[in-house]
Amino acid sequence: MINQQELAGNWNEIRGKLKEKWGQLSEDDVRSFNGNVDQLIGRLQQKTGESRENIERFLDGIAGGGSRVANEMRERIEQGTEQIADRARQGLEAARQGYSEAEKAVQERPGQAIAVAFGLGVVCGLTVATMLRARHRESQSMLHRGRAAGEHFAEQLRDALVGILPESIRG
Repeated sequence: MINQQELAGNWNEIRGKLKEKWGQLSEDDVRSFNGNVDQLIGRLQQKTGESRENIERFLDGIAGGGSRVANEMRERIEQGTEQIADRARQGLEAARQGYSEAEKAVQERPGQAIAVAFGLGVVCGLTVATMLRARHRESQSMLHRGRAAGEHFAEQLRDALVGILPESIRG
């Protein structure tokens, strides 16, 4: 049977359903029970002529429906949270594995790692310079000189790095 806490927690919904089922109920009829379930059932019996069992069944159906929906929503939220946590754990594990592999590669070939990192830095710098050039047309000539200097520097760096790389990697 519905308890006072459930009744109070879902009162707006329950009040609407009571008036919907028994249209003859006034606002005073549904307000006069003072939060007491037995008083409400007694008042409904008085006004509608329904049996206590029918009224209790009706109230339980209303309260149960609300809690069922709440339980389903809670379960769905929990499932979604678990899925997000699983994906986060998988992503973290993949990042750790990638870091471990990168660390191993750097330890095995530190010279190559430095050369690659430096080359990537130059490429990123050139990319940023190119993007800035497209955005700031008014400073085109300055960026052009910077790009030319960057490209010249990159060529010199490439030539220097090719000289220190093993034959197996040069090709």
